[in-house]
Amino acid sequence: MSKVSFVLNGKSVSADVEDRTLLVSFIRDVRGLTGTHVGCDTSQCGACVVHVDGKAVKSCTMLAAQADGCEVVTLEGIGSADALHPVQAAFREHHGLQCGFCTPGMIMSAVDMISRHGAGNLDEATIRDELEGNICRCTGYHNIVKAIKAASDQMAGIAQAAE
Repeated sequence: MSKVSFVLNGKSVSADVEDRTLLVSFIRDVRGLTGTHVGCDTSQCGACVVHVDGKAVKSCTMLAAQADGCEVVTLEGIGSADALHPVQAAFREHHGLQCGFCTPGMIMSAVDMISRHGAGNLDEATIRDELEGNICRCTGYHNIVKAIKAASDQMAGIAQAAE
C-alpha cells in the first residue's frame, strides 16, 4: 500500500491505495468522479484522458502513486453545468458527440491541444492529427473537429477582447 496525495480538480486529496492502482481507477472508484471513462484498458482509445500538471495523459497508463504531489484535472474540473468550458460548449453547439463515451477524453485532449498550440492557431489537419490517440465510434470525427476549431477560435476572440 502507498499513500498518495495530490490536488484533484483544485482540492487536496489523499488515500492509501494498492501500489498497482491506476490513476483512472483512483479517480473513478476512490474519488467517485465518473466523467473519466475506461474504454480499452490498453491506452488505445483516449476515453480516460486527464491533465496531470497541465499535460494530457491517458490515466489508464499511469499509476495513482505516480500522481503523488501533482495537480490532476478531470472533465469535472474544467467547467460546470452552469458555466461550461468553451470546449464543452462547442461540443454541445456543434454536435460533437453522439453516445458520449469518448467525449470526456476528446474534450480533455482538445483543451490540451488548444493550450499547446494557442487559441486560434488550429486548423483541421492539425486537429485531426492531434486526435489520433482518441477513438470515436459514432461521429466520424467531422463534428468533433468542427467543435474543437470553433472553441479554439472563440477562445482566441475572448483573449483578444481581454487585451
